[in-house]
Amino acid sequence: MQSITIKGSQRESVGKVSTKALRNAGKVPCVLYGGDKPLHFSADEISFKKLVYTANVYTATIELDGTTYHAILQDIQFHPVTDRILHVDFYQLFDDKLVTMNIPVRLIGTSPGVINGGSLSFPMRKLSIRALPADLPDFINADISKLKIGNKLVVSELANDKMHILHPENTVVVQVRTARAAIIDDDDDEEEEGEEGAAGESTEEGTATE
Repeated sequence: MQSITIKGSQRESVGKVSTKALRNAGKVPCVLYGGDKPLHFSADEISFKKLVYTANVYTATIELDGTTYHAILQDIQFHPVTDRILHVDFYQLFDDKLVTMNIPVRLIGTSPGVINGGSLSFPMRKLSIRALPADLPDFINADISKLKIGNKLVVSELANDKMHILHPENTVVVQVRTARAAIIDDDDDEEEEGEEGAAGESTEEGTATE
C-alpha cells in the first residue's frame, strides 16, 4: 500500500493552551497509539491534504525527530463550521501484527448486462479487511466483465489468502439489476427458444401417436 509522509515534532505540553497555540500556528495536534505509550506530536495542517481529502487509502510514514513510525489513520476531528482539522489519531503498524482497514473496491471491465440496458448497483464501495501491513492492498478489484442482467458479485468471490474480509460471505458488493430499457441477452434467447422448440416437438409427437 502507498504511504504518505507526515513530518512532525513531539509535543512537550498537551494542555488546552498549547493546543490552541498549535492550531493558531497552522499545526494539527496528533497522537500515535499502539506502541508502549501514546506519542503526542504536531504536524503542519497542509501535510494531511493527500492523506485525508482523497477517496484512496494510504498508510502514514510519520517522521519525528529522526525516528520513523509506520501507522494508519485511526480517527480525525474536524471543526463543525470551518471543517479545519482539529485533531488526528494514528495507530502504529508492526510487521507481525494484523491490522483492520477499510479498503476501496475498484470495478474492472465492462458489464455486458449494463451494455444491454441493465442498472449497475454498487452498494459496497469499501470493504473492511484484516491483514498484515505488507499485505494491505490499495484497492480490492471486482471484475464485472461477466455480469449479465441479474448477476452479482459477493464478498466470497473477492477474498484471497492474504486478507480476511470482515463481512458475511454472501454480502453483495456489486450487481446488475433489470431496467425498463434492458435488452435480453442473445444467449438467453437461444436457450429459451431451444426449450420451447423441444417442448413443441414433444407435444406434436404425442398428438401424432394418439
